[in-house]
Amino acid sequence: MHKELFLSSTDPYDNNLTYPRRLFIRSILRALIRVGLGALTRLEISGHENLPQGGPLIMVGNHFSFIDPLAMIRVTPWPIEFLAGAHMPNAPAIVTWIPKVWGVFPVHRGSVSRRALRAAEKVLSQNGVMGIFPEAGNWATVLRPARPGAAYLAARTGAPLLPIGIDGLTDVFPCLRRGRRAKVTIRIGRLFGPFQISGSGQDRREQLDSIGHRIMERIAALIPEKRRGHYADDPAIRAAAQGTEIYPWADEPDI
Repeated sequence: MHKELFLSSTDPYDNNLTYPRRLFIRSILRALIRVGLGALTRLEISGHENLPQGGPLIMVGNHFSFIDPLAMIRVTPWPIEFLAGAHMPNAPAIVTWIPKVWGVFPVHRGSVSRRALRAAEKVLSQNGVMGIFPEAGNWATVLRPARPGAAYLAARTGAPLLPIGIDGLTDVFPCLRRGRRAKVTIRIGRLFGPFQISGSGQDRREQLDSIGHRIMERIAALIPEKRRGHYADDPAIRAAAQGTEIYPWADEPDI
């Protein structure tokens, strides 16, 4: 069996990056994820009819749990590539091996992450599928404003976006400790986009922010009102979400 079916280069930014990659190991992980979520949760999935035939495609979802990427992998047939944080400060060591084995494009918070974005563009140029969590972290259980990365990638490539709403994964481990299975729902929304931007400087940033808000609004429509945070219709929920957008580990080294 060819070596590339097991692992691509150890460098995630290999200049010869091709899509798809790591097919063998990802097929094993996908099977384990299907079995694991089936055994440990009461899983409900809706919106399968909204899945396109393939890429180029950017999948975007809310990020409340460190295992949210498993939800995207579970509901889709593609070997998804992920932009993911280089550090997982609130994830237990037992799960930090998963992104390393799956293979992600690590993003260092506070940097422009040009290499990660270029790698993502290369995947999309090959009709690939990218998974991105626009909030860029899972430190809160309500929606927060998007960071500019997902909007930038969408505008840069012209790829359509597919919103995913994930609810209940934060309850998985607490429920297991009580001998119960958590109810988890994954809702697949309708394709939207493509987007374009023009100009430069502040005007360009405002356009990216506008796209980011539209992305989060699409995701918000797929999760319960109480989880919509900054994008809730209820002003009390929006008020309670103020401050959740602040990164809680900003003062810690190497985060």
